[in-house]
Amino acid sequence: MPARPDPSGAGARRPPGRPRRPVGPPPEPADIPVIPDDFAEDVRLRCGADGERWLRDLPGLLNRYSRRWGLRISAEPFPLSYNYVVAARRHDGTDAVLKLCHPRTVELPLEAAALRHFGPRRAAEVLDADLVGIEEYGGALLLGRVRPGESLVATAAADDLRATSAAAEVMRVLHEAGPPPDGFPSVADWGAGFARHRAAHGGGAGPLPAELFEPAERLFAELLAGSAPPVLLHGDLHHDNILDGGDRWVAIDPKGVTGEPCYEAGALVRNLWQDRYDTPDEAGTLRRRIGLLADELAVDRERLAGWCFAQAVLSAVWLVEDGEDPGDVRAAVRTAGLLHGLLGG
Repeated sequence: MPARPDPSGAGARRPPGRPRRPVGPPPEPADIPVIPDDFAEDVRLRCGADGERWLRDLPGLLNRYSRRWGLRISAEPFPLSYNYVVAARRHDGTDAVLKLCHPRTVELPLEAAALRHFGPRRAAEVLDADLVGIEEYGGALLLGRVRPGESLVATAAADDLRATSAAAEVMRVLHEAGPPPDGFPSVADWGAGFARHRAAHGGGAGPLPAELFEPAERLFAELLAGSAPPVLLHGDLHHDNILDGGDRWVAIDPKGVTGEPCYEAGALVRNLWQDRYDTPDEAGTLRRRIGLLADELAVDRERLAGWCFAQAVLSAVWLVEDGEDPGDVRAAVRTAGLLHGLLGG
């Protein structure tokens, strides 16, 4: 299950100035792609009346940004999850991706800042951004389109170790981007989810198994206390967020969090695609990923495995906190149990 940042939005950066006016001829009116019913329903469930209003405003927002940034919006279907993403072409003929975020999204400034820190050789390029109107209408990012753009999922389905090695290389180059800038939340901020969970459930583990929650909470604190110097982490570097850029693999959709490099592995290791297809020998897959990542990142295997387990439980904590489907919580707990079984082995 992909990682989720602390819902407090700690570390949000001050938005930059308003977007530049486009150069060149005005674009044609935007083609309005179909808004999938399941995406619209998810927005309504997460955001209530604000989400309903944002869905109604989407056609106008698409036209606003097509005019502002000189875009021709494509009706090409695009995978959607939490935000609305469409393919576009700029006035100079280059391909781009327009990402529109609903008003409850607190992560957009962090995503833009993280992408700029990582740079276009390591991550999707930020071509422009509107971070001023986040509270009013959600804000937007204009990103360079990654081509051919197939995610690492397909590679993993054919050869999981090859995909894991490719992801390790992405981790290395992201973490070489320099000292972390100010304004990002830390791994410690994310770990506060354990205390919030206890507070919400009378000091106990609530609906989560105590035999997993309690050792994960202790281990998270122990690993945090002995952490290596922090770098800026992607924070959600699973297979869907690594795309084929032709001559390199490129990261997209960073959360932006500071912590030791070893922490980065968790989202990838526990990503077993339980919502898509069965992964044969799940425990073996987790063990092999941990071993390969520890070798390629030159970190202690037990430390990396410990972070993976603690994060898996924290992911379950966030699912409970957000009121997500109980089936998703059970899947996260199951993966956490498998990872717990690999500790010390």
